[in-house]
Amino acid sequence: MTSLPIAITLGDPAGIGPEIIAKAFRDAPDATAGCFVAGDVGSMRRAAALVSGPGQPAWSVALIGSADEASDVPPRCIPVLQITELLAPVPYAQVSALAGKVAADCVLWASRAALRGEVAAVVTAPLHKEALAAAGVPYPGHTELLQAEAAAHLGKPLQDVPVRMMLANDEMRTVLVSIHMSLRDAIEAVTFDNVLQTLRITHQSVGAALGRAPCIAVAGLNPHAGEGGLFGREEIDTIIPAVEAAMREGLDVHGPYAPDTVFMRARAKNGQPGEFDVVVAMYHDQGLIPVKYLGVEQGVNVTLGLPLVRTSPDHGTAFDIAGSGVADASSLIAAIRMARKLGRV
Repeated sequence: MTSLPIAITLGDPAGIGPEIIAKAFRDAPDATAGCFVAGDVGSMRRAAALVSGPGQPAWSVALIGSADEASDVPPRCIPVLQITELLAPVPYAQVSALAGKVAADCVLWASRAALRGEVAAVVTAPLHKEALAAAGVPYPGHTELLQAEAAAHLGKPLQDVPVRMMLANDEMRTVLVSIHMSLRDAIEAVTFDNVLQTLRITHQSVGAALGRAPCIAVAGLNPHAGEGGLFGREEIDTIIPAVEAAMREGLDVHGPYAPDTVFMRARAKNGQPGEFDVVVAMYHDQGLIPVKYLGVEQGVNVTLGLPLVRTSPDHGTAFDIAGSGVADASSLIAAIRMARKLGRV
């Protein structure tokens, strides 16, 4: 166990990130104890005022000078480490280069602090990919940005620090072979090496969380997992050889199975575990739709393969409700609890 704090990044200040962070401190003090916000005091003060009920005093926001001061703040107070220059809060629900830069700067600071061993884990509030691009950030999202930071810290080429996205809730876990790319490019990414690498990362990372070797199911790429080559040969030519290679390495891997049924087989329900601990999906939407359908409010995004712990809620910036005070913090709270577990806090 460690007494190091957990850094929660601000996210895009024009979205719901600051609001759900404030609600997490308000509603889940056990989860947020020892956490701090890597972000902007002004944005968090606006959020704290937004989530205070009628007739109730707003939660205070305390400016801290370093991560290790997070546990020193009094009750009903949100510790914030100012990462950017002090801002006048940006307008809600507007894509801007400024908001994208603020969000990226917070993630960069937190990831570097984690790599230096100054924080136990990083929980990232949602950022907006268009704002990130407008700010000139050369990565499409958190996962790729964190991978680049880890590679630079380790002094390795990017390809030598492979990472994968896992989305998890109480009923299901799924790990993706590819992440943010077009569907056409995602099909091309279903290679022997990528599938085998995903299985290895899943075995190591999920196994570390479970304390035992996980039982891994593999989803096919094509309908009915190709139906013996009738609906495509990717299973025969690529996926099955990768599964067999993983099995020879001692991994508990099964499939590929028809993607329209394998998630049902893996689902835990009524207090009973599913047939599999985790499903490896071939592309982004194949894996995320079934998990999100079970409840976005409980899903947690975990980046596997990094030399740091990173979790996040499984939703975006929700510009349509930003500033309204109705955003649900459940997924962020679940992400903080997951970070505490993985970071052994």
